[in-house]
Amino acid sequence: MSTPRFLTLPPGVTPTRIETPRGTFAALEALPGSGIAERGPALLVPGLTGSKEDFIAVLQTLAQSGRRIVAIDLKGQYETPGPDDRGAYACGELGADIDVLAGVIGDGEPVHLVGHSFGGLVTRAAVIDGTHRFASYTMMATGPVGITGRRAKGGRKILEEATDLGLEHLWQTRFEPEALASGVSDDIMAFLRKRMLANSPTALAAMAEQCLEIDDRTEELQEAGVPMLVLFGEHDDGWAPELQAATAERLEADCVVVPGAVHSPAVEAPETTASALVRFWNTAETLDQKSNKV
Repeated sequence: MSTPRFLTLPPGVTPTRIETPRGTFAALEALPGSGIAERGPALLVPGLTGSKEDFIAVLQTLAQSGRRIVAIDLKGQYETPGPDDRGAYACGELGADIDVLAGVIGDGEPVHLVGHSFGGLVTRAAVIDGTHRFASYTMMATGPVGITGRRAKGGRKILEEATDLGLEHLWQTRFEPEALASGVSDDIMAFLRKRMLANSPTALAAMAEQCLEIDDRTEELQEAGVPMLVLFGEHDDGWAPELQAATAERLEADCVVVPGAVHSPAVEAPETTASALVRFWNTAETLDQKSNKV
């Protein structure tokens, strides 16, 4: 579970809802101080048990690069409702949601896409399907296959208990003890509980299953022809840093290792993470402009 450092929205960041042909999505939107976005927009997608709030610490900095930044809740996550249909939460289906969101946010222009953890598996599906042309793609703390280590154990617990024993049980037996051990403040603790209980149990179970069992689609992703960045914490306890670095090499993608970060670089090292994203996006746009002139 990503734990936001704070919940107060910075200046220029507002909650909103985005209407699409595939439903309405809860979002946080950040705009430059001038209110005018001169560069390409970006869409940020959270991981399992996460939400748009996991990006609060980077939204303002990213927007100051002259962009509209939108972080969303996936269907079945926190403030975006979803159906009681396990098939609706397959990566391909959620990836189709990302396609239409990118179309709305970009108004027909390419969008920079960032997927964190499970959100990386969803966004990977969107990039591979080729429905929407993305300006760039960043895999943040995401591996090519099923998650391993300590977080795999947590994923199995969600898969086994979310629908049978309920989210209150999961909160009390796993997430609350972890949050207490991390020493989070009372207001953050209250938010984490509210967020957990607002999720769809069906969605959490389906997402957890895919986190554990997803197939390697790196070769398909490589063929997408999109500038790519693999970014992860040096102490990632989800997918091993060595595995993520190897994935970057396979993709011939840029690779950034965030010092001191674990599985949530946008929370644990926001300035470093935001700077790496802006630098990558600027480079991708420059290369695109040059190719269009040829």
